[in-house]
Formats: sequence, structure tokens, C-alpha cells
Amino acid sequence: MKAELVDQAALIIPHPPILINLVSKRVKQLAAGRPALVDRRPGMRDADIALTEIIEGKIRPEFPAKDESED
Repeated sequence: MKAELVDQAALIIPHPPILINLVSKRVKQLAAGRPALVDRRPGMRDADIALTEIIEGKIRPEFPAKDESED
């Protein structure tokens, strides 16, 4: 995993646990055969691809809508 990609992705998703979970889930998807949403360049590993997808806005975390009755 390239440190510069981590730094760039952290600017988009500043909460480390959320960033880690998103990258982890995407790496599992890529390893299972899902296609990359960005061009694969030589030397890129699955984590680098996941981080690049985050940086380019191809993937982002989804948060459940807050139910107004819970207030």
C-alpha cells in the first residue's frame, strides 16, 4: 500500500476506522473477481486500487439514514 495514496484518501475520508473498513471491503471484492473502477497500472496492488477509487470518487462509504423517530 502506497503511503501517498493513504494520505490522499485520508483527506477525503478523515476517520481512519471508516477508511480502513472501506478499503478492506473493497480489497475483498477485488480479490473475489469484481472489476476495478480505475485503470490498473503496473505495480498496483488491490489496496492501491481501492485507495485510488476513493481518491477519484468512484467509491465512498454509505451511512444509514438516521430515522427521525429515534430522536
